[in-house]
Amino acid sequence: MEIYENLWQVGGSGFTAPEDAAIYLIQFGEKAALIDAGCGKAHDKLVNNICAVLPSTTEIEYLLLTHCHYDHTGGAAAVKEEYNCRIIAHYLDAVYLEKGDNDVTAASWYGTRLDPLPVDYKIRRTKETINIGSGDMIAHHCPGHSPGSLVFVVDLDSTRVLFGQDVHGPLDPSLLSDRKDYIKSLKFMLELKAYILCEGHFGVYQGKEEIEQFIRSFL
Repeated sequence: MEIYENLWQVGGSGFTAPEDAAIYLIQFGEKAALIDAGCGKAHDKLVNNICAVLPSTTEIEYLLLTHCHYDHTGGAAAVKEEYNCRIIAHYLDAVYLEKGDNDVTAASWYGTRLDPLPVDYKIRRTKETINIGSGDMIAHHCPGHSPGSLVFVVDLDSTRVLFGQDVHGPLDPSLLSDRKDYIKSLKFMLELKAYILCEGHFGVYQGKEEIEQFIRSFL
């Protein structure tokens, strides 16, 4: 599904496996990045969806993980093998991916196990710029749903896009969720004044008022 020029949803329920969180693809010239990887049960469908929109000459340089949960990361190893891309995550979540923690990653919620996943680059600052081809994406640490939850922001022309996966939560002790951090992160996302919100399970929202209403509904 094309969301904006050079921006697509290529995975998620209705696109790949029913268990998958949304997977987004963004292109900057000859480079591209995937935001999250789903659970990996429909990898071939994901590859076909990417092939349908991305020129064969364009390299997927990064897999950007918004957080460590299985429905976002279970397919990460297959994506890395397919595209030889670098995996980026926040270090507070990377520790649970790298040791294959089935509780904090919620793999146990899905009745499965997560194999240890090496993370190529760990974000440690509250704000970091990631250069992708001819463009830049900004990673912001927005904890609450998980300790190392990230949101990614990009300005396409004058249109601000927010990849705010799992704005809705949930919060659970087994996920090491923190309600105070979550509320603070929601308020921060409101301050970003995005025009397009790409969410993890509720789809794509467009328009500042619609996005603000959606985010505020969880406050």
